[in-house]
Amino acid sequence: MTLYDVPAPAKLNLFLHVVGRRADGYHLLQTVFRFVDLCDTLHFDARADGQIGRSYDLPGVPAEQDLVVRAARALQRATGTQAGAQIGLHKRIPQGGGLGGGSSDAATTLIALNRLWGTGLSRRELMALALPLGADVPVFVFGQSAFAEGVGEDLTAVELPPAAYLLAQPDASVPTAEIFGAPDLTRDSDSITIADFLAQPNSAFGRNDLEPAVFRRYPRIEYSAEWLKTRLKTPQLKTRLKAWLQGQACSTEVSPSVRMSGSGACLYVEFAQLQQAVLAQQEITATMRVAGKTTGPAHPDFRLIQATAGLVEHPLRDWIAR
Repeated sequence: MTLYDVPAPAKLNLFLHVVGRRADGYHLLQTVFRFVDLCDTLHFDARADGQIGRSYDLPGVPAEQDLVVRAARALQRATGTQAGAQIGLHKRIPQGGGLGGGSSDAATTLIALNRLWGTGLSRRELMALALPLGADVPVFVFGQSAFAEGVGEDLTAVELPPAAYLLAQPDASVPTAEIFGAPDLTRDSDSITIADFLAQPNSAFGRNDLEPAVFRRYPRIEYSAEWLKTRLKTPQLKTRLKAWLQGQACSTEVSPSVRMSGSGACLYVEFAQLQQAVLAQQEITATMRVAGKTTGPAHPDFRLIQATAGLVEHPLRDWIAR
């Protein structure tokens, strides 16, 4: 049996507040996760020899540290199955961007192999296997936009309005452990309620408490955020956006802000509709082409500039029966 082109979507943190720290050093968070239509894809071929093999290479990530391999082995141990799998992975989500690519790959592996092997674990059981793999893995198994608390494992489904996003990852990677270990990280933000967020259910709510610590250590990311803010305020882009919005069923006010997802380095801008994000992408990439031929201020180097739609739910949500 085989499962090909199985999606593993990226996530965004619409806000991220650090509200405390446990005695064991883990941070207490409040955030809202949203999935977006930027996906890695995985391929699974059943093996009868019980082995977990990789048909890909992740530079600097040996098999024993690969979250995909660890997820597959965790499912084997939990269920006692004798089945194995050969796994392929096509990466589209940049590493070190705060988009949860590795966590999403691990969750998709749990969901897909539970189906391929017929192990029949419930969503709750798969989420229990997901948590030791990483704090972000359970939300991908949960499968819905979620208000998260604790270390990220206490999840409550939230309904979000339609939205689209411009993703922009500078040429940088941020180790999550470095930022959470930073002495200058804010760790005492006031707790909020789901009702507080739902009064303004978008990325204009709150803030990302990790941004200041990241920006101080990675000035390239801060410069990229400021450059994007400047480009998004140009009269040309505002004119194009407002012209397109005329007659659309959404506000003609255009005041996008730039926010960092997770611990970075990826930045994003929220828009009401995908076409707005596409127009912003076109304007920014055109500006970068022109800037490369002039002696004006240098544009940042980006690993990724992409418009993408927000998802209502994880594309594999229905793969888990209960």
